[in-house]
Amino acid sequence: MPLLRFLLKLLPWILVLTAGLYIWRTVKDFLKEPEAKKAPEVVVNYNTILTSVEELGRMELVRYNFKDVVEYEKNVSRFVPNSKLVLIVAGEAVGCLDFSKITQSDIQFLGDSLVQVALPAPQICYYKVDHSKSKVFSKENTYFQDAELVEEAYRYAEQNVKKAALNSGILRQTQVNAEKILKPMLEEITGKRVVLVPHRRIQNPALPPKR
Repeated sequence: MPLLRFLLKLLPWILVLTAGLYIWRTVKDFLKEPEAKKAPEVVVNYNTILTSVEELGRMELVRYNFKDVVEYEKNVSRFVPNSKLVLIVAGEAVGCLDFSKITQSDIQFLGDSLVQVALPAPQICYYKVDHSKSKVFSKENTYFQDAELVEEAYRYAEQNVKKAALNSGILRQTQVNAEKILKPMLEEITGKRVVLVPHRRIQNPALPPKR
């Protein structure tokens, strides 16, 4: 019987020890120091699709840079004052020749020492507003339509860049630069004297209207 009494005295301690071990196993993962975070693995899948192939035959020969102050005014309603924007605009226009328009018949060998090349008409390759160098200087009566009015004003300014380039003689300067650049280049390649002439296309006469 002394042994039984001894075991009964130990029983509470055994229960406490067992409960302590169970609790320790349950919470020990939360007590550990967090491990160093691993860099997340990034997987990128991409598919590049070729949508079109364009043959580029344009040679840029001159670039005009513009700086202008553009005042854009829009009549919104007869009952309210007009909306006004003032832009400080930087833009550029580039003149070029499109060599893809040259055909074999446009190149003629005249004798042993002369080559005649008919060049296509000069054109403006592109014109644009440089938004990084442009800004809105002032706005009046925009009536919460700032973004729309600014977009309209920039479109107007872009067309003005084209008009200013044409008025400044960009097409004539493109033709002059073609003479300066192309003629020595072609003479060096062919070993002959080169004459550049304007490209002329024969147009069919207009038919008289049907009776």
